[in-house]
Amino acid sequence: MLADRPMGDEGYIFYWMQAAVRSAQNHALEFAVKQANEAGKPLVVGFGLDLDYPEATPRTMQFLVEGLVDVAGRLLQRNLELVVREGHPREVAHELASDAAAVVTERAYLREPRAWRNQLAKHLDVPMWEIETNVVVPVEVASDKREYAARTIRPKIHELLDEFSEKLVTTSLDWGGGAPQLDSLPVTAAAELLESVGLTHDTDAPIAGGESAARATLQAFVADRLDRYADGSSTDFTAGSSSQLSMYLHYGHISALEILRKVRAADAPDAAVDDFVEELVVRRELAHNYVWFEPDYDKFSSLPDWARETLREHRDDERDEVYTITELAEGKTSDPYWNAAMVEMRETGYLHNRMRMYWGKRILHWTNTPEYAYRVALELNNRYLYDGRDPNSYANIGWIFGLHDQAFGENPVFGKVRPMTTAGLERKIDTDAYLAWVADRTGKEIHGAPTD
Repeated sequence: MLADRPMGDEGYIFYWMQAAVRSAQNHALEFAVKQANEAGKPLVVGFGLDLDYPEATPRTMQFLVEGLVDVAGRLLQRNLELVVREGHPREVAHELASDAAAVVTERAYLREPRAWRNQLAKHLDVPMWEIETNVVVPVEVASDKREYAARTIRPKIHELLDEFSEKLVTTSLDWGGGAPQLDSLPVTAAAELLESVGLTHDTDAPIAGGESAARATLQAFVADRLDRYADGSSTDFTAGSSSQLSMYLHYGHISALEILRKVRAADAPDAAVDDFVEELVVRRELAHNYVWFEPDYDKFSSLPDWARETLREHRDDERDEVYTITELAEGKTSDPYWNAAMVEMRETGYLHNRMRMYWGKRILHWTNTPEYAYRVALELNNRYLYDGRDPNSYANIGWIFGLHDQAFGENPVFGKVRPMTTAGLERKIDTDAYLAWVADRTGKEIHGAPTD
């Protein structure tokens, strides 16, 4: 509880929806409904749409807006209206909380959203609850410290997994009347909402946002790809074997709990289910553990001591090639496979997680210092990927430089940090097929790719 105060006599229950933009399997929403029912008060759901959010792009804004329109329609079916206002989320929340008898919101994990919630709580004279809903096992229940690696958090997660994987029951709103008519941006169509804030709706966007799209993606994954996940996820670097759910998880359009239950109930090999649960729960929640317990999760200084030491020892090693961030963003290196990955990121906002590993390791190899490599990798990741600026982003970028990993044999530039080479990539996948797939998917020429 962020603010332990008596409930106000007047006003509504305000659910500040920001990190879980969905109507189903949303613990914060269900808690807010129960508070409204118990208090006999109306419930207001509000969202702050910040066009100036750091590293936001028209593509990610459209994805977010599509989610808002989707959830608005679903909330109406529960006799609830979504109030969307343009502005900094913290300021919009302050406006809507000013007439509230109590406030409910979702737990946030990154520095800025956590600060917004704490700032609001300090200014309230009514109660404010923060409800965890975007992980399966609550972060502080899973562990009370920053975990070293997946192997250290895995047994803790599995010991608690069944306890926290029960289906969340939807609670009916007893009293739908009396909710105040509050000013809101239009939320009936994505194009209209985008136009109202000065943005254009891109009908050719590579991925559609929203709860409906998330659920359809999950259904397609379970029906068509889950059964070969254990075999394909390590060898197929196209979208063919992955779940393609990371962006929906990032925006809260679907819950990890719903995905977990659907996958566990599927008629798929145990190995495939186990491998997917490892990624969805253990690895993802290791990332949440990292950003929750590490204040400097987005800085080179947060890397393990051994990794920083070995990279410092090899800081001045000669690089065969060095590229600027502009050259990297344009995909103009001597490595056509890396260029294809960059094109896929830039044009579609997506990249298979294992290809992201190769992408990041090459950046470490091609920049003049490891500190600069870290900044470049994080900037490009957050600029181009739908799921950038996510706990997984910070953990994945950290992994490139040794986070949640172990020391390997000494190599130039990398020191004892795990390397990844072009020859290794060629052994793992059909690189010619990957080049062709990216070129066909994006309609872009891949710099350095063989031509017929």
